[in-house]
Amino acid sequence: MGNTQYEINYSTLSKINCRLLYVTRARFDTDWHSIMHTHPFTELFYVLQGKGRFHVEDRMLDVSEDDLVIVNSNINHTESSKDESPLEYIVLGIEGISILAGDSGDVQLSSLHNYEDYKHEILFFIKTLLQEASNKSDYYDLISQNLLEVLIMNIIRRTKSELIIETSNKISHECAYVKQYLDQHFSENINLDELAEMSYINKYYLVHTFKKYSGMTPINYLNYKRLKEACMLLKTTNHSIAQIANIIGMSSQSYFAQSFKKQFNMSPNEYRKQSSEKK
Repeated sequence: MGNTQYEINYSTLSKINCRLLYVTRARFDTDWHSIMHTHPFTELFYVLQGKGRFHVEDRMLDVSEDDLVIVNSNINHTESSKDESPLEYIVLGIEGISILAGDSGDVQLSSLHNYEDYKHEILFFIKTLLQEASNKSDYYDLISQNLLEVLIMNIIRRTKSELIIETSNKISHECAYVKQYLDQHFSENINLDELAEMSYINKYYLVHTFKKYSGMTPINYLNYKRLKEACMLLKTTNHSIAQIANIIGMSSQSYFAQSFKKQFNMSPNEYRKQSSEKK
C-alpha cells in the first residue's frame, strides 16, 4: 500500500476581517433600469451569462460570462445589459475590506478579472454562499463567513494582477493618524510618498481614502492647515510675509501669497489690514 504525506506550511498572511452582508442573484429584464449609485461596502459581481457593461466612475467595463467585477466602497457604479443577451450575475456585499488591483504602480478602486479557466473553483463557493443565504440552515452564518474568506483567498491566488486587501478599520485609523501627523508637523517638508510609507497605505489609495475621510487630499489638507496657521500669525504677530511663509513651511513667499489669495480671496497683507481694523 502506498502512502504519501503532505505537510502544511502556513503562510504569514493574517486572517481576513470582513463580513458578508448579502448574496443576490440578478437577471436583467426589459423593464430594469439601473442608475449610478454607491455603497459604503465592497461588492463582488460574478457574471453567470449574458453580456453587458459596468459603468464605474468614469470607466466603462465590457463584461460577459465568467467575468468577476470588484467595486470597492463609495465608488459610483451601475450596470447595463444587452437586450439580445440579458446579463445575469451573482453579487456579494462585503463589509470591512477593500480589494485593490495594482497596475503599473497605480491602484484601481475597481477591477475586472476573467475566471473562465477557474470557474469550477469560484462558482462552487459563490453558489454555495447563495444556497446557504437562501436556505438559512443551522450555522449558515458561520459557514458563509468561512466560505467568503476562502473565496477571497482564491481570488487573490487566481487573478493575474496584484490584489491588495485593506481593512476599513485600518483605513479609518491610518487616515486619522495621517491627519494628526499633519496637524503637528505642517511646518516641515512633507510629501505624499512619506505619508504613504508611514501609514502603510498605497499613496494612490491614501489620496482617495483621506479625501473621503476629511473632504480633501492629504497635500491639500497640509496646505490648508498651513494657511490657517498663517491667518493666526498675521493677526497676532508683526512677522513679515516672508517670515510667516517660512514658519508655516512654505519657503517661497510668492507661492504663499498666491495660495493664500486663492483660499481666502484676499492677499496676506489685505487679511492683516482687515483683521487690524476689526480689532
